[in-house]
Parts: sequence; structure tokens; C-alpha cells
Amino acid sequence: MSPPDAKRPIRVVMFGSGPTLTHDARQFLCRLEERPQIAFLGAFCQAESQSLAAVVKDLWRRRGVLALPLLLAWLANSTTRILFHPRQEAALNQKLVEMSERIHFVTDIHADTVLAQVKALQPDLGLIYGSPILMPKLFKIPKLGTLGIHHGKVPQYRGNKTTFWAMYNGEEVAGVTIQKINAGLDAGSIVREGEVRIGGRSQRAVWRELEALGLDLYIEAILAVWAGTAIYRPQTGPKGKLYRNPRPVDFLHYWLRRLRRRLSKA
Repeated sequence: MSPPDAKRPIRVVMFGSGPTLTHDARQFLCRLEERPQIAFLGAFCQAESQSLAAVVKDLWRRRGVLALPLLLAWLANSTTRILFHPRQEAALNQKLVEMSERIHFVTDIHADTVLAQVKALQPDLGLIYGSPILMPKLFKIPKLGTLGIHHGKVPQYRGNKTTFWAMYNGEEVAGVTIQKINAGLDAGSIVREGEVRIGGRSQRAVWRELEALGLDLYIEAILAVWAGTAIYRPQTGPKGKLYRNPRPVDFLHYWLRRLRRRLSKA
């Protein structure tokens, strides 16, 4: 579908979830705001509330007994970023304060009132960053459809925490995909994709590089869609299983596998 007027900025809305925006989602919003070719209309994030209790409840619902270590890791990472990158974090927070009136936390992202709000904004393109599974009645509102980011190679790695599972399975690379959303789960046409080397690197190092690559690819995809140069490539190759959030035993097996691989190379 050709853009109606590529001389003006593309009008976008973002869909997310959770009581607080993840650091990469916050970066993504600021990237949208910084681009003169992109008009950020608003973000709609599904969450019961935005309190610390809501963060804990959300983690417990999704990750069970891993909620406490994940919460501690989240607090540690936030503190580390503030201590080692104070200017960048302050600038990021300031931008988000300026954008706050356009960031909406709603209890049901598919509620009629939310659908009406999104329609009233008349977006050209929808953008998913960590949202719940969207229904067609929402992701089809934007004129050019909706794009989503998936940190995994498709169709081999679909579902949750696929960067971890790629490392767990001993893959050489981990992937990130920008796809056009359809009714399937991680089954949309590919607009952009990339990968980073795993090797013997830590999960944190691989994730940070993949996160940065994903942000770059997402912006490229948005601009390509608006310019009418985006190529929507169907997914090909064997379809992998649908991965779930890892359990504590999965992390234990992962570290044992890493130990065995290191010992075998020694």
C-alpha cells in the first residue's frame, strides 16, 4: 500500500503493556520523538496500575518464583545506568516527562474507549513494543497496519524469551525481527531482520547488542513503510516450537550446559 503523502511525517501509535515501561521501550519512544519524519501520536499500554506493587504482581504472574531475582536485577540495572550514565538517563527521563500526556496506561487495551481513542488519532502505522497479543480490531486500525518487534529469528524462534532459548540451544547467533502483525503469533511478514553473535558471551552482552540493533531496525522499517520501499517477505523454513518463559530449572540446565561446553573446549 502506497503512503498517502510521504512528504509529511508518518503518524504512529505504540502499543505496549506492563505497569512500567521497560528501558528499551522508553528508548524506542524517545527515538520516535527525535525523528522529524515521524509524528508520535501516543502510546497505549495495558496495565492495572503503575505502582511498585503492580510491578511485583505482574512479575509474579508471569514468572512465578523468579519474580524476586528479576525485580532485584531490574533495580540493580536501573541503579547502574543512573550511576554510570547519569546524563543519558536524565535526558531520557526528561524526554519521557515531556511526552507523558501522550502515554496512556489502560486496564484493557481492547476496550471500546481505547479503540475510539486510537481511531480518533488517525494513525498511519501502529507499533508494538512488548504489548499483549493484539486483536485485529486494534492492530488493523492504522491505515498501513501494525509492525511489531520480536527478539528472535522467525519462524524458528517464536514465543517468549527467545534470546535465552537460542543461547540455551547452543546457537551461534541470536536474531531480531521486525514484522507486520497478522492474526498469527510471531507469524507476520518480515520487514527487517538482523542477528548478533553469541559465542561465549554473557546473556547480558548479547541482549544489549540485540536490543540496540532492534531499535535501529525498527526505525528503518517505519521509514521504509512510509517511503513505500518496504519489502514484506513471508517467513520461510522449518517452523520452530512456541517457546515459553524459562523456569528456574531451565536456567540451571543452561548454566550446566555452558559449563560442559567450556570444559569440552578446554
